[in-house]
Amino acid sequence: MMPRTASYHEDLIQSLNEPLDAAMYIEVTIEEGEPQMLRKALSNVLEARGGVEKLSEQAKLHYEKLDKALSHSGCPELYCFAGLLDELGFHLAVTVKSSNH
Repeated sequence: MMPRTASYHEDLIQSLNEPLDAAMYIEVTIEEGEPQMLRKALSNVLEARGGVEKLSEQAKLHYEKLDKALSHSGCPELYCFAGLLDELGFHLAVTVKSSNH
């Protein structure tokens, strides 16, 4: 009998436990410009970190607002900002905070 392999989703969630991998995943998703993809990426990162329940109350509020914006209007402000940065020769970057914060 062959050993059972983890599903793609399980592998993804496991890889997102690594802060650098999670940051890169979010950054690439922002660059794709698809609000639903960003919404799913944030959900996956939260899942890897134990879910929304593990967030502070302030972080939950931020997440809920962003999730609502991404589900309804696509958060055009974020993508307008990213588009302007692109035209100016820049891009949004997601980095890992140092452990001193």
